[in-house]
Amino acid sequence: MDAIRIENVRKVFGGKVTALDGVDLEIGAGELFFLLGASGCGKTTLLRCIAGLETPTEGRIFFGDTDVTGLAPHKREAAMVFQSYALWPHLNVGQNIAFGLEERKVPKEEIKRRVEEALEMVQLGGYGERSIDQMSGGQQQRVSLARALVVKPRCLLLDEPLSNLDAQLRVEMRREIRRIVKDNGLTGIYVTHDQEEALAMADRMAVLSWGKIGQVGTPEEVYRRPVNSYVAGFIGETNLIKGEVMEAQDGHCFVKVKEFALVGAITSGNWQPMPGDPATVSIRPEVWRLHKQGGENEVEGKIVGRSYLGQRIEYFIETVLGRQQVVEMNPHMIHEIGDVVTLHARHGDVVVFGK
Repeated sequence: MDAIRIENVRKVFGGKVTALDGVDLEIGAGELFFLLGASGCGKTTLLRCIAGLETPTEGRIFFGDTDVTGLAPHKREAAMVFQSYALWPHLNVGQNIAFGLEERKVPKEEIKRRVEEALEMVQLGGYGERSIDQMSGGQQQRVSLARALVVKPRCLLLDEPLSNLDAQLRVEMRREIRRIVKDNGLTGIYVTHDQEEALAMADRMAVLSWGKIGQVGTPEEVYRRPVNSYVAGFIGETNLIKGEVMEAQDGHCFVKVKEFALVGAITSGNWQPMPGDPATVSIRPEVWRLHKQGGENEVEGKIVGRSYLGQRIEYFIETVLGRQQVVEMNPHMIHEIGDVVTLHARHGDVVVFGK
């Protein structure tokens, strides 16, 4: 396994379109690291630069201590798994997996042994003679993974590999991919726009926007302590409430919203809030509590919508702060549309951003 270091990487297409704009990133050896963001944010371009399928306009990429910026893809010893599987339909499962080894002129007996090992890794032992059209979508994705693993790569690159699978298979393959990466001591870089996938699988993640990195951290850090409203809105759901700074102290900021004062944690070290500055308060739906607490971040509202989802109930509540989405987990009481309720959020669960 290798650590991967990206230094000030820029990628400009056609001299006009900047896909990556000064990206700096360090990925630890053995990490399963996610790149995520909305379409057009630059995540796939960054992965392709790491793979060698694109050459950065500026900057450098290192695998361990080796500068691979100018190396051809096959010399980087990185294996890539694509969204489309990219399997040869006229070759059987074993032949698809062996293709890369044959290109490298590996002896036949070693190819046979390594193909069998790769099939066992992805829990497809004994499937080598099957044709590709006899395999389900999930099994084809496992074949694609086996083909990547059989060449014993320094790192494994995955470009939205589960987007073509149905919901149940995606959940199954999440666990499988993480197991494969960890069991084989690989450094994995995984591109997705699926926030739930990233939260469930990643050791750490980077959220990209317009070619720049908005935040890097563990799933819990990025979800609970987003550093700006883009990250907060992209990773999960949140209520964003605009106001202006009243005062800041001890890492918390008081924000005036109409006649109310909300307080939450300052998560961006680059923001020094001053009285009168515009500010945005982020409150996750599950952070709101439907009861009177007496203290900070308390507001009354009327329920205008409700969805019963089994283990949780989702409410939409009209307040002077705007319409708030509220999620009650394992509710002991079910409120009805038209009920007037009091919302409360602990200030430690609320975050505040600058403009």
